[in-house]
Amino acid sequence: MNSVFPILILNARPAAGKSEIIRYLMSTPLEIRKERFRLGPIQVFDDFPILWNWFEEDDILEKEFHLPRLHSTPDHYFLKPEYWDLLIRRLSLDYERFCQVAAEDHTAILEFSRGAEHGGYQAAYRYLSDKILEKAVCLYVQVSFEESLRKNQARYNPERPFSIMEHSLDDEKMKSIYLEDDWVQFSEKDSNFLVVRDNKVPFAVLDNEDDITTRGGPELGNRLETILQDLWEVWIQEQEPTQLERK
Repeated sequence: MNSVFPILILNARPAAGKSEIIRYLMSTPLEIRKERFRLGPIQVFDDFPILWNWFEEDDILEKEFHLPRLHSTPDHYFLKPEYWDLLIRRLSLDYERFCQVAAEDHTAILEFSRGAEHGGYQAAYRYLSDKILEKAVCLYVQVSFEESLRKNQARYNPERPFSIMEHSLDDEKMKSIYLEDDWVQFSEKDSNFLVVRDNKVPFAVLDNEDDITTRGGPELGNRLETILQDLWEVWIQEQEPTQLERK
């Protein structure tokens, strides 16, 4: 029987606090992290570095080799909406490679944002593998678009556009891609589970409109502990029948 979550999917609008939560959890000593948050040694799978690499490669192809761009326009919009789904398939493949070498008590954190403009979370989750969905739980960090926009502007560092903690979208991209969020529609079928194909993924929502993730400290730890312990109870009850079937 698992003692930690094998997979935590972390969703939210950009700059909502996902990376701050990961930083807090990874800075927590392992034994305390297991006890309070049900998370083992953490391996993060984030689609932003993949996306940024595509943009950089396209810029090189265009400017240095005078070849067509493969993924994006010169102002870094995707050429095809399917590339949003391709990012999710890449995360799934990277996770499956990780499983070949990882110990059983590790926790994989899959982090991504999706706006309704390109199918939202309802589309994205369809491209996660069953191997992920069968073992995952989801934490959604709830902020309004206005709060997401504020924090996105605040974290902007023009010297580090590739940085997980300091990258930023311009206001036009934020509005065109992330103004509308389909989380409510995606999660409304069941109060405890996201239903994807034949999989039921337990989920919880962390309200971060008060920006507790920037303040951090014990207050953030207590809020995370309450939510993740409740999520653990839902997840472990769902796993028990599966464990019995495998015996």
